[in-house]
Amino acid sequence: MTQQEPVERKAERRAERRGEGARVVVVGATGNVGTSVVLALAEDPCVESVLGLARRMPLWRPPKTRWHAVDVEPGGADLTELFTGADAVVHLAWKFQPTHHPAETWRTNVLGSIRVFDAVAAAGVPALVHASSVGAYSPGPKDRTVDESWPTHGWPQAAYTREKAYLERVLDTYERTHPDLRVVRMRPGFLFKRQSASEQRRIFAGRLLPSRFLRPELLPAVPDLAGLRFQALHTDDAAAAYRAAATLPVRGPFNLAADPPLDAQVLSRVLDARSLAVPTAPVRAALAAAWRLHLVPASPDLFDAVLRLPLMDSSRARRELSWEPRHTSVEAVEEFLDGLRSGAGMDTAPLAPDPRHAPRFARSRGRG
Repeated sequence: MTQQEPVERKAERRAERRGEGARVVVVGATGNVGTSVVLALAEDPCVESVLGLARRMPLWRPPKTRWHAVDVEPGGADLTELFTGADAVVHLAWKFQPTHHPAETWRTNVLGSIRVFDAVAAAGVPALVHASSVGAYSPGPKDRTVDESWPTHGWPQAAYTREKAYLERVLDTYERTHPDLRVVRMRPGFLFKRQSASEQRRIFAGRLLPSRFLRPELLPAVPDLAGLRFQALHTDDAAAAYRAAATLPVRGPFNLAADPPLDAQVLSRVLDARSLAVPTAPVRAALAAAWRLHLVPASPDLFDAVLRLPLMDSSRARRELSWEPRHTSVEAVEEFLDGLRSGAGMDTAPLAPDPRHAPRFARSRGRG
């Protein structure tokens, strides 16, 4: 059994560094959210350095950032050593697939997250910022917003929402066990940016959504389904909130969403198509059949969850993080759709561009 450095000595070493900028570790630093968080931290003059952790090393090289390849799953490398000396750890690592094998996502998302939480405490890191989600919330209203006190029991049928809700319970106990550790839970809506388009298409749509069908002239109608009203946010705006949470003396949960809420009417205007009222049952049956045939990777259970998500009130983030989204939800979706049509991406393994649309993507693009 290895002897760990006493927490008191770790605090002393941080005191010796007083006056220097913050050192932040980002776990899961190369995906949709991670790349934006790393860049937001790297551009902050109060941040001295960023350590980005990911399973595969990226070619992308933002300023003040170094990389380390690591897997958070049980049996992976010791995380405590990597976290030692950090002022905050931002935990973003998450596996969306394979939805046909939920035990595999549980191993990464739940057991891997618990390894991260335990290593933060063992390393004496003063702050943990965890990526929760609107998906952690229990079903809620679509005609009004709820604050952070709304129950976080998720939608139990969907692996994604079940895992997010389970980690909320883990953190409830964790906070009681480590009262001096500052724990922040970020609960954003759906996150979009241009560079995430290829990744999100692979995760959720697969082969069933050829990009050419997203041209307005080829999309005659947007289905208007009961419960189809949700919130979105530009990923860079979410990253600004994560940066503030990592560097300000705040704790607890924060809802993150931009206006307006998205429904069939708003999406039909974005896509220059009409909205068409459609019963939910046949749409779900078609999605379930496509999922069983491995034509789409997103499970019908996640579809059920989306139709039940509450709308969130982001007042606390605006008040305590001095946060305000720079993009509307419509602008975020429009940028994402443009990325879908062009096969946009970045120089990281999760955000690799779609080669069918961007065969000449410069491998040096995006380097800091």
